[in-house]
Amino acid sequence: MKAVILAGGLGTRLRPVTGEHPKPMVPLLGRPVMEHIVELLRQNGYTHICAALHYRAGEIMAHFGDGRKFGVELEYRIETENLGTAGSVKNCRDFYKDEDFLVISGDAACDYDLGLLMQVHKERGAAATLALSAEKIPLRYGLAVTDSEGHIRSFIEKPSWPRVVTDLVNTGIYVLSPAAMERVPDGPFDFGRDLFPKLLKEGAALYGQVMGGYWRDIGTPQDYYRCCADALDGKLRLTPGAAFQLTGHPEPADEGEEGYVLSCDCEDRARLMGTLSELMLDLGASFDDGIRLSGKDFELHISPSAVRSAVRIAVRAEDAELARALCLSAKDVAEKLGM
Repeated sequence: MKAVILAGGLGTRLRPVTGEHPKPMVPLLGRPVMEHIVELLRQNGYTHICAALHYRAGEIMAHFGDGRKFGVELEYRIETENLGTAGSVKNCRDFYKDEDFLVISGDAACDYDLGLLMQVHKERGAAATLALSAEKIPLRYGLAVTDSEGHIRSFIEKPSWPRVVTDLVNTGIYVLSPAAMERVPDGPFDFGRDLFPKLLKEGAALYGQVMGGYWRDIGTPQDYYRCCADALDGKLRLTPGAAFQLTGHPEPADEGEEGYVLSCDCEDRARLMGTLSELMLDLGASFDDGIRLSGKDFELHISPSAVRSAVRIAVRAEDAELARALCLSAKDVAEKLGM
């Protein structure tokens, strides 16, 4: 089966974490997040993959090559201008040709059964099948209103609360037919804003499939860090990298404290702690003793150094390598925010 990975975005909101690197290369448990996507595709039978690239395409191509070391065949299509989501996929038409294929973002965290999505799509003879996720706070996403059989009846793009009529959000993961892609003109065009409403208006067979498992768009530092925590907590099933690059300064643990510890130098430790506290508020952190964030199998503790302008990051977890991965992820965030 074939899949297209959308990996060309600028990732402006995530710049505190990524710096100048493309967003699909942000590390998640020691591996670029797009590497987890490639592995997920391979596990689900999608071994022919095309990546649609734009921003810093060379960095992504240098890491993944032809895909053989990841067990897939990987091609690339590079855009010279921003074509939008649907336009980017249309630019890959010589890759998918006359086959139904899957589209997924290269910067999302996901462990869905993507083989099931293709199966449902073919059984229904759909023009497009959208993977949907139930979200308690769906304001940042496009909503899909479905009937009892899964037919999509309406789309609502990033509504305010008075316009929220469902908790089902569009994850940006689709199975598409070539016939649906024929409705995409040359040039910039978007799936959620342009193509799907157009297909709906024409009476095409659009279906939504509510998926089991985990999905989160890593669009902000908060979302990114939540994914790291969820992976450690077992909510997101990922395979950690075999090795992690250690770029911080290891420090001995405090008396009675076990785990993995790093320090991050900064110009203003109080300001950095304030920014980190704001970041951790929505994650359920406590602030009686620095910043403490606890999950089922880990505890993160961030505190200012008493002797120099730095913050100290410590993680305890049952799995030592996962503790190290989360500690390094926290340090990456703190380094960028402390600049």
